[in-house]
Amino acid sequence: MQKIIDNFYYTCLYEDRYLYILEGLKNTLIIALFAVILGTVIGILIAIIRNYYENTGKLKILNSLGKLYVTVIRGTPSILQLMIIYYVIFKTSDINIILVGVVSFGINSGAYVAEIIRAGFDSIPKDQREAGYALGLNYSKCMRFIILPQAIKNILPALGNEFITLVKETAIGSTIGIVELTKASDIIASRTYDYFFPLIIVAIIYLLITLGLSKLVKKMEVTLGKHINS
Repeated sequence: MQKIIDNFYYTCLYEDRYLYILEGLKNTLIIALFAVILGTVIGILIAIIRNYYENTGKLKILNSLGKLYVTVIRGTPSILQLMIIYYVIFKTSDINIILVGVVSFGINSGAYVAEIIRAGFDSIPKDQREAGYALGLNYSKCMRFIILPQAIKNILPALGNEFITLVKETAIGSTIGIVELTKASDIIASRTYDYFFPLIIVAIIYLLITLGLSKLVKKMEVTLGKHINS
């Protein structure tokens, strides 16, 4: 037992090595938070454009660009997208590496969010939209008062899962030198030659984050369901 305590102290506490994990946690949360915001904005825009085209036949070019974006992003590995953005697009610019992560993961998430939201729109029976038109509502008012309130309830679990996946996916940021949780454990292990405690601690942190987010999403589902039904 004493040997385990000594190993833990030398691995994580000696020379304040735990600070690497705290820095990694901070960077992971920053990247995940702002990437999900960016991804949600992109996803909503793409989903609305495609839904608008499907219902009106307008915005054909934007719809084609949206379909191309979703196809390319979903059809290529996120690690490859990260490397292209960092080593090709921002190669000659002096940009903060955390911002690179936000942009890359946000663009990646946007494609999946777009399909989640579009599926939510499609899950609402068409006769409800037609009833709205019959009452004199235009497309935007139908979306606001009829489609969106029901669609949000349907897509919330999938959006929550996308955020949870995004948090874990930030681990590949280490490939371009971002000090996130996985990279932090690697830095500590490279100095102590002991991977056990750094990896276990990081795994526990990821588990706590995902469990916390899962509970938050479920709570939001219940609250939203009560609000819609009331």
